[in-house]
Amino acid sequence: MTNHREYFWTIPNILSLYRIFMFPVILYFLGQGNRPVFLWLLAINLLTDILDGYIARNFNQQTAIGAKLDAWADVGSYILAFGGVGIFEWPFVAAHKTGLLLFAALYLSSILTTTIRFGGIIGLHLYSCKITGYLQGFFLFWLLWQGNTEWFYYLMITFGCLAKIEEILVLLRLNARHSDVKGLYWVLQNNW
Repeated sequence: MTNHREYFWTIPNILSLYRIFMFPVILYFLGQGNRPVFLWLLAINLLTDILDGYIARNFNQQTAIGAKLDAWADVGSYILAFGGVGIFEWPFVAAHKTGLLLFAALYLSSILTTTIRFGGIIGLHLYSCKITGYLQGFFLFWLLWQGNTEWFYYLMITFGCLAKIEEILVLLRLNARHSDVKGLYWVLQNNW
């Protein structure tokens, strides 16, 4: 039996660590109400999120610790994004509170479900959640730079809620901790 150790200092892990360490810095600029610096730093964070996943998958640098780091960095990005919208676009939040609260409740339910079932956050990386992340990222920047576009908001919030429902169903169906799960269809096919 061989003892397999993963190499920690991969480029994707470094990018995820960057996102985690930048969380308090970006939060500081959010608290200061410095919209331009907040947006630029958050944009860099979101870009490194895209890069770490791409590099991990395409250059065989996926690690179990990397999936956890990425998941924690994603939580930080969500907190920053919701905080930015709440602080800089409060009239939008007030006008769309029902959909935003529904998504937030589903998001928190998925974190609670994974914590109860598996003792902590795991990096499922469902396709639906990846698409949701892209939609939310684009929507966030459009909202903060150009203002709200109603059809884009409804597309983003509907897709996001459906993705979180799928994630909860996957978490309830999994019989063991898995990362990089594509979606509910694949979980059912593999009988995980």
